[in-house]
Amino acid sequence: MTETLCHLFDTPEKIFYAAVEISVMLSVFAVLVAILIDFAEFQKREQVKKEKKSVVETGTMLMFFFGFYAILRTGAGRIALEFSPLKIILMVSGALLVITGCAVNVRGRLDLGRNWGNQIKIYGDHTFVTGGMYRLVRHPLYASLVWMFLGASLIYQNWLALAAALFIFIPFMRYRARQEEELLAREFAAYADYRKKVGMFFPKLWNKN
Repeated sequence: MTETLCHLFDTPEKIFYAAVEISVMLSVFAVLVAILIDFAEFQKREQVKKEKKSVVETGTMLMFFFGFYAILRTGAGRIALEFSPLKIILMVSGALLVITGCAVNVRGRLDLGRNWGNQIKIYGDHTFVTGGMYRLVRHPLYASLVWMFLGASLIYQNWLALAAALFIFIPFMRYRARQEEELLAREFAAYADYRKKVGMFFPKLWNKN
């Protein structure tokens, strides 16, 4: 056992790969645990004032995750790059996106608090959250997942995974976010101004007055 572990970490290249792999696994695990906690705490919340069903919910997001994982696991779409400065840059950039996405997702759930819902819901005691991660982007939970999928595509240099994130996941997240914003705009008069100042999935570099 000891000899096997030593063999896995016997070169700087292998140590680098292992560190990136571990960071990805821990980040994904943390987000999955956070999702389970939200389900356990808030899935059966009462006093629902408004509700809108959406095909984009936790179940369909998990389906995409497993499809995305299958792409990476099978190596379909993988670009074979030798260990080089370019590969290191791609992997480090991807790992930073994944780790940042994880942190934003977990913190965003804490900021959102009891307002969370698997389906789109406005509760009787719903609050308009603009602090914490919601100062950064309007939908930190969705944005963080977008960042994590894009980051994974860079880590594994997989053009098919990148295409899936860009042309399937992001449009679906945008669709879900727009559905939520319709209800939020009707419920909170200040939402229109908030939407102008804060980006949906990526921070705005400047505010439009």
